Amino acid sequence: MKFSVSSSELLKHLQVAAGSIGSNPVLPILEDFLFTIQDNTLTIAASDLETSIITSMEVMADTDGTVAVPAKILLDTLKALPQQPITFSIDPKNFGIEITSAYGKYRLAGENGEDFPAIPEPDAVDKIEIPPTVLAQGVTRTLFATSNDELRPAMMGVYFQVDFSKLTMVATDAHKLVRFTYKELVSEISTSFIVPKKALNLLKNVLGSGEPVSMSFNKSNAFFAFGNTQLVCRLIDARYPDYNAVIPVDNPNLLTITRTDLQNSLKRIAIYANKTTNQVILNITNGSLTVSAQDLDFSNEATEQLACTYEGTPLTIGFNAKFLIEMLTVLESDEVRIELSTPTRAGILLPSEETPGEDILMLVMPVMLSN
Repeated sequence: MKFSVSSSELLKHLQVAAGSIGSNPVLPILEDFLFTIQDNTLTIAASDLETSIITSMEVMADTDGTVAVPAKILLDTLKALPQQPITFSIDPKNFGIEITSAYGKYRLAGENGEDFPAIPEPDAVDKIEIPPTVLAQGVTRTLFATSNDELRPAMMGVYFQVDFSKLTMVATDAHKLVRFTYKELVSEISTSFIVPKKALNLLKNVLGSGEPVSMSFNKSNAFFAFGNTQLVCRLIDARYPDYNAVIPVDNPNLLTITRTDLQNSLKRIAIYANKTTNQVILNITNGSLTVSAQDLDFSNEATEQLACTYEGTPLTIGFNAKFLIEMLTVLESDEVRIELSTPTRAGILLPSEETPGEDILMLVMPVMLSN
């Protein structure tokens, strides 16, 4: 088997697929890319058994065939080569690979492509289409709120709820919660599933900005297809907590403030907060917000005052500064609204201006104030 390809084009496709190669694969062959040639199309696959990425490109080939190619040495070789045509020759007897460039020849040991684990195929699936920008927004805005607690596997992914014309994505770690809703979906489906965070991190990095993403799913896997790339991942088999139950509905106190002013103030004040709790205290009165923190162990303290608009009774409430900063980073509006009720109930962050067809709500639990 022999084929020719542009080194830079090949490298681009390999870097897309490489994200799904695990650092400690359970099978040695999972350290390889699976190359499959059919009708002058090279399909490249990589997998860690949980998440797989498949991408394809045109090449000039003399025959069809398949071979597993060691990923690290191939990537390192292509990164070190200037852009040029290169030729791969594969010995069908021992799967030895010879790469020829304008500079010389490079030999590496391949493996039988037939030994590569089968990647799930989309059978018995439901399917929806979603604009790539919306999917990327949803992933970016929810991913940071997922949990790392392995005792709560459901929270280690993002909950997708498809409800006919609406897609809701939810992430929570019990301290913070994000709910992103896209209201312009066209589908006949009502279902829900949990996608692991590794798959969504990879998806976010490889999503294009052109044609819609085809998202199909069955009981065990989700398939995201766009352009000449497909990402397949195993879903988290767990029950997602009832997130609506924790969102407070009656929040009479409403604070409106410039997002970047609050974010920058929190970054400065957090330097002086206790490193275990990251607690900052918001003291809110009409027209004024005082942000303060102290770390009694080191006699550190800081206070800043910001202008704001506030409707409600004066309130003092503590939050984890790190959580607030993360939330303000992914909200994109110039101003944010913070809805509050009492010092012991969750605060809700909302952008002051919603993007048409989208809806985002962020919730953060308070840190109890010590007297």
